[in-house]
Amino acid sequence: MRNFKEIVLGIFVILVFGYLVTYIYRYESEKTNKDLAKRINELSPRGGPPRSIDDLKIAIALYENQIERNVKEGVQTGAYWKILGVRLADKKMHNDALGAFERAIYYNTEDPALYYLAGISAGKAAQSVIGFSADADKERERLYNLSENAYSRAIEMDSSYSKPMYGIGILYTFELNRPADAIPHLERYLKIETSDVPAMFVLARAYFMTENFSQAIELYDRIISRTKDQKVKEEALRNIDIVRRMQYE
Repeated sequence: MRNFKEIVLGIFVILVFGYLVTYIYRYESEKTNKDLAKRINELSPRGGPPRSIDDLKIAIALYENQIERNVKEGVQTGAYWKILGVRLADKKMHNDALGAFERAIYYNTEDPALYYLAGISAGKAAQSVIGFSADADKERERLYNLSENAYSRAIEMDSSYSKPMYGIGILYTFELNRPADAIPHLERYLKIETSDVPAMFVLARAYFMTENFSQAIELYDRIISRTKDQKVKEEALRNIDIVRRMQYE
């Protein structure tokens, strides 16, 4: 019971810290922007924005350092939201983690890892939606779409980033029943991560679901030849038997 209370308290402190950082950053940014506008206006004899090239150069020089400082503060705020999201995801609190990753993306839109992490949490959150009402179905669909889009964006941003390839492969194969869409992603993933046996099982499953039986058997044989784990070999052999029965029915 004590450990649970400590975990809840720790998460609460992290949340408060994250919101406090964001609030302070926004307050300081708004204050800085107002000061910036005021100082720039003061540079013009008519009280408007500077019009001459010299006046503009003076305005830029005055606030160049402040602008750089604001950029650094924004990056740091995004890093705090990312850390918070990872901590929440580690605690299986994926709805809250998704919100944190979305805030982190607001501050850093070009980090593919953030989209990958958001894809994981969105998929996990979708699995947690229970009930068969229209609202539940819409929410589940929204979260799965968000997961798919996040993975796709991560891959688009970095074509060598393997983790979202595997993530979207899992999503298509097991959650969205779209194994044909999973196959190219999983094949690309295994060209990078050539020894990932769990990924081989997922791809073999996608081959089986799309009736590419020969490719599925070939991949199971590859698993058998690569693993030293007897249980894994036995599972692959069982799957080969299942595929062969389906193949010749």
